[in-house]
Amino acid sequence: MARRHVDRDSEGADVDITPMLDIVFIMLIFFIVTTSFVKESGVTVNRPQASTAEQKDGSNILVAIRANGEIWIDKRAVDVRAVRANVERLKADSTSGAVIIQADEFAPTGLLVKVMDQIRLAGIDDIALAASGDR
Repeated sequence: MARRHVDRDSEGADVDITPMLDIVFIMLIFFIVTTSFVKESGVTVNRPQASTAEQKDGSNILVAIRANGEIWIDKRAVDVRAVRANVERLKADSTSGAVIIQADEFAPTGLLVKVMDQIRLAGIDDIALAASGDR
């Protein structure tokens, strides 16, 4: 039995993955740059209907008030006394100084007034109430 000598082509054995890595990194940068970071209050509420409701864009601070009186800020339930501190913390992180209150249609009005008062004590006068437009 004679042995065969196989000369392997060294050029075809190497796979250069550098261009693929370049494309992956470019895609990663693209997705990071184009992603919008939306802060949410953490709960869904039944907003009241309003025919004059309009869209307000920007990086706003969202505060949700549920029908049972729970207050949610930044996906956490908070007490009415902690609203001011949470809004001040989020105001330092946010580029916009606006707060949108997403109050449930059946949320207590007295609680809504207390929350608005705490937001004003935090130094924010630009407060909007969220409403759904005509369906």
